[in-house]
Amino acid sequence: MLTLASEQDTLALGAALAAEVRRGDVIAVSGPLGAGKTTLARGFIQKLAAGDEDVVSPTFTLVQTYDTPKGVIWHFDLYRLNDPEEALELGFEEALAAGISLIEWPERLGNYLPPHHLHIALSMAGDGRTVELNGAGWAGRIANVMKHVRTP
Repeated sequence: MLTLASEQDTLALGAALAAEVRRGDVIAVSGPLGAGKTTLARGFIQKLAAGDEDVVSPTFTLVQTYDTPKGVIWHFDLYRLNDPEEALELGFEEALAAGISLIEWPERLGNYLPPHHLHIALSMAGDGRTVELNGAGWAGRIANVMKHVRTP
């Protein structure tokens, strides 16, 4: 478990993850409202898009795409999904086949969430956050990420 003391720490975690991502990766970010899911996504996307990309939460659009040198990032916010089937209408299958998928509220996907993904669980901890990272095939990359994230 990692402690993130500030918003800057959450952005830095996102940037560190970006250094390890590959085309075809699925990153599932869960946690309660206000836990920092979009902040983490902002750090991730801005790192891959050379820092000048305006990253907003796709809460109302449900998905935003960003072209980067590593491939297209599909940033999904599935909070408003009522049924996992609705994700298919958003281009979810295309994202899995050709891009990098960053998914907030992945539990809304049900069985559509691929088994091989990185799961990031954010939790509130006082004024900061705690985060757990795990996923099949991600152990080495998680270790690399941890080398670049400072802890309080």
